[in-house]
Amino acid sequence: MILLLLSFFMTALLYAAVGFGGGSTYNALLVLAETDYRILPSIALLCNLIVVSGGTYRFFRAGHLDIRRIAPWVITSVPAALLGGILSVSETLFIGLLGFSLLAAGAYMLWPNKNKQHQEQSFINQYRFLPPFIGTGLGLLAGLVGIGGGIFLAPVLHLLRWGNAKAIAGTCSIFIFVNSIAGLAGQAMKLGNAEILSNISSYWMLFPAVLIGGQIGSYVGAVRLNPKILHRMTAILILYVAVRLLLRWWGL
Repeated sequence: MILLLLSFFMTALLYAAVGFGGGSTYNALLVLAETDYRILPSIALLCNLIVVSGGTYRFFRAGHLDIRRIAPWVITSVPAALLGGILSVSETLFIGLLGFSLLAAGAYMLWPNKNKQHQEQSFINQYRFLPPFIGTGLGLLAGLVGIGGGIFLAPVLHLLRWGNAKAIAGTCSIFIFVNSIAGLAGQAMKLGNAEILSNISSYWMLFPAVLIGGQIGSYVGAVRLNPKILHRMTAILILYVAVRLLLRWWGL
């Protein structure tokens, strides 16, 4: 448990420093720790909420959350995340989805960020169906595997030149927050069994670990202490865990 606590602490620190919650990596760490896969999403989503809530509040106070622009992305993602949380999937499918999700996330974080301020003239207004469509897909994935979905929304928004880096980070923060709540509600409706719920409570020590790690990470990110190094460290961690998960998935 000590190693798991340290892993969750470091994951929260690294993810919070770059503006994400860490749900996918929490799930992966629990899989590798031989935790019952049925309770993994609930634990990861709770940790997600703890880490990302502070960032959401800070982005709101700083004026980086434009609710009218964000709404098209979340209005369909929330019910989709709820549905994803309710749906039951096999352990093989769960680990496969999680492993490939982490692989994509790690590759994105290693990709050079060439988004520039002058590129903010977005063509998103020409394709108004895109935000609800993409939001639905990301919300469903978020609910199924217990993540917030922000790690996948970010590259989409950059590709669409939706806004500057702070606007995108703020949007991803609220996206993770609301979809984590919806996914957690779906997971709670699915579990029901008192024995499974009691098993979640045995992991309570992970929650203060991510709270402390997330606060430190938010501070590190706020003062912009070696942001490129932090991104690379986080990406390497994600890719390492993704490879281990995919090797396990291949052997199932």
